[in-house]
Amino acid sequence: MKYITQKQLSEKLEPINLQALIAQETNGRMRIRLLALSHIKDGADRAQTAKYLKVSRKVVNDWAKKFFNEGLVGLTEKTRSGRRSKLTENQLSELKEYVQLHSIKESGSRLNATALVSVIHDKFGIKYSRTNVYRLLHALNFSWITSRSRHPKQSQEIQDGFKKI
Repeated sequence: MKYITQKQLSEKLEPINLQALIAQETNGRMRIRLLALSHIKDGADRAQTAKYLKVSRKVVNDWAKKFFNEGLVGLTEKTRSGRRSKLTENQLSELKEYVQLHSIKESGSRLNATALVSVIHDKFGIKYSRTNVYRLLHALNFSWITSRSRHPKQSQEIQDGFKKI
């Protein structure tokens, strides 16, 4: 790509009301990009803009190029795929079933991430850390908010008898 001059960029920015766009933008990263364009529109060069926003000059140059070539659409964030799960879809469904069956036991104890780390390793031969097990369970729509556990020797009859006293 060829270098875009300050004048070319300012001319393309002229008809856009950046202040209104910044005010209605909810995405923080997009707001920073719009602020950069606003500084450039107001006459600051890209090095000054980078200094104001505490980002590198290269990043501001990249934003300027994307805006010049693609407009405001070029500044939007692209989807990030991230790393794929080590477990297959079938394994994830098996894990979900296991969690549903073993989450609360009659003895009063609950399933925790440390136990799931060993279950995943024993069942599938894959190592996960506790943190990633929590992330995995969140992706499977589980929540760790639970009710208070029951003591194994708890008796409803004894409690009812105690209340009558």
